[in-house]
Amino acid sequence: MIELGLSRITRLVQQTPLTWKAIHIAGTNGKGSISAYLSHLLSAGGVRCGRFTSPHLIDRWDCITIGEQVVQESLFRQIEARVKLRDQTLGIGASEFELLTATAFEIFNHERVDVGVVEVGMGGRLDATNILTEVLVSVIAKIGLDHQSLLGDTIEQITREKAGILKPGVPCVVDSTNSPEAIRTLEDRIKELQIDAVYTRPDAPESHSPSLARLFATLDLQPHQRANMSCAVSALKLALAQYRPEVEVDALIPRLCDVEWPGRLQKIVLQPLAAREEPVLLDGAHNTQSAEVLGQYVDHKLRPHGTSVTWVIAASRGKDIASLFHSIIKAGDRVAVTAFGDVDGMPWVKATDTEEVAACVSSIAGIGPIQGFGEDIVAAINWACREAQGEPMVIAGSLYLVSDVLRLLRGAREQT
Repeated sequence: MIELGLSRITRLVQQTPLTWKAIHIAGTNGKGSISAYLSHLLSAGGVRCGRFTSPHLIDRWDCITIGEQVVQESLFRQIEARVKLRDQTLGIGASEFELLTATAFEIFNHERVDVGVVEVGMGGRLDATNILTEVLVSVIAKIGLDHQSLLGDTIEQITREKAGILKPGVPCVVDSTNSPEAIRTLEDRIKELQIDAVYTRPDAPESHSPSLARLFATLDLQPHQRANMSCAVSALKLALAQYRPEVEVDALIPRLCDVEWPGRLQKIVLQPLAAREEPVLLDGAHNTQSAEVLGQYVDHKLRPHGTSVTWVIAASRGKDIASLFHSIIKAGDRVAVTAFGDVDGMPWVKATDTEEVAACVSSIAGIGPIQGFGEDIVAAINWACREAQGEPMVIAGSLYLVSDVLRLLRGAREQT
């Protein structure tokens, strides 16, 4: 169960004052990528950096990194046990995410990080991460409709929740590719707080940095990647101007080429999990906005001549599966429908029934064969590999499906 609010997390961390500065990132899509870019650039600039994102990908502790390395499991479990004991002793009743947030923040203390790059879990105003006080810069990434039951039914309502991370005296960066409704709502809050704001211009990277303009000219980037990189570079400039003004930001920007963000437009080889030599695309697209981004990439990269695509899909319960899948799956495509398993530390997350997803996809005009596999992800992948016969193949619809696939692949490789 998701319980928004700051009272429990405040009690949980009040005995351990935070010893580091923060960059705080909210939004519906792009938070993870911006976090990864910032963490990488800060580390390259000699700043000891911690990163906290959610959800985890393979193991529960891989959502916390120190200097670009996943925190050691032994340290994670040691500090998590301390946080849970405090929760029980004080009778706080903290949620799973609040316990995880407190654990991450105390690991940053323990590891003596200089800057913590912190991604909001959900919303912003009442998210557990919003207890941060020593914030260098706030970032608002792309905002879309998601988690409406908790955040509101309109872009304006959701934006107001995201804008809840903005603080007096703390400059902010806003992804200018947001909708006019989101931009207007953010502008109102920024004026109310009387804070400095940078509105990114991914279409004019030279306005942010000559190095960024050169990078964009040499790389074949998708529009969302340009937007996220622009946000990261603008936030980095604002943060370092306050914390490490001697660091030359332009010299760091070429390092953006080195950043890999697993589960987002990631190409993987499925062997030895499945008998397919050609890479497949793995993407955690899980809402309308991220599905549109994936669809644009697939159409541009995988369907240059109208080639059909074979999909392995799953979705979290409560998602708008029609808007999620109808924008990416097209006539002639083949679809294996599966379901991810239990999510460690997030017992409230459940997969949509495969029959419901299959029925939704079957309404796409001209759709090819559709096959349901329940929770047998390996069977779904092997069927898809046979159907694809070396042609394009994509696994998408949920970060939790991505997690299960990467976990299964790791297990298969450890057995060989």
